[in-house]
Amino acid sequence: MSDSRVIVVGASGRMGRMLVRAITESANANVVGATERPGSEFVGRDAGELAGVETLGVRLVDDVHACPEADVLIDFTAPVATLNHAIFVAERGMAMVIGTTGCDDEQMQQLRNTLSDSPVVMAANYSVGVNLALSLIERAAQVLGNDYDAEIFEAHHKHKVDAPSGTALAMGKSLAAGRGVELDAVSVLSRQGMTGARKAGDIGFSVVRGGNIVGEHKAMFIADEERIEINHIASDRMVFARGAVRAAGWLSDQSGGWYDMQDVLGLN
Repeated sequence: MSDSRVIVVGASGRMGRMLVRAITESANANVVGATERPGSEFVGRDAGELAGVETLGVRLVDDVHACPEADVLIDFTAPVATLNHAIFVAERGMAMVIGTTGCDDEQMQQLRNTLSDSPVVMAANYSVGVNLALSLIERAAQVLGNDYDAEIFEAHHKHKVDAPSGTALAMGKSLAAGRGVELDAVSVLSRQGMTGARKAGDIGFSVVRGGNIVGEHKAMFIADEERIEINHIASDRMVFARGAVRAAGWLSDQSGGWYDMQDVLGLN
């Protein structure tokens, strides 16, 4: 695996700073560029100092086009910004690691069209543990089938803007895949009032938002006699940053294509 020259967009944000830290801890990646939105008080600051590590000599700029040549761009921002960064990546012939959630179907299609020739990893969650859990959920769904009612629970901090989380939806997709159905056909995203009895085969979602919860996800398979739970709790966001940096290094040896963290970990 060769060393990767990395651009971190949104580098002054909570996740951006952790990405910079994770890259400095990596043996085969280096931060060469960092950005923040125009007008931010952090433009011009050193990315390493903001991240609480050594001075890197990489100052935040407000235009990604001002960044030097790089191999991969890591983006944990917002859908509209990610689409703009994708154009930049495609123009420069780079790879891209996308951790942005909340993209709608149209935005996803735009991303795929723009990055059709680029090596891309896009995952709802970059935690190694979560991705192992996704594989376990699919296998459990295959074995248990519709005889067990299925529910997905997730909890996040009060600042998270999308619900259910991308990881919760990924769990639902894994569960649905194990049953051989499409998630959209069986998902129940809210319950209120006289909902009637639960339909066999439904996959329900429950959401909590509050405080500083990093991330909790649980898939439940519930029968009259027993309940099986596959649970993941993140206690530090660095787990996501380290996974994204691992994906960036893995991409350096890949040709154009659309990958996820399961590919990075060899779980597919």
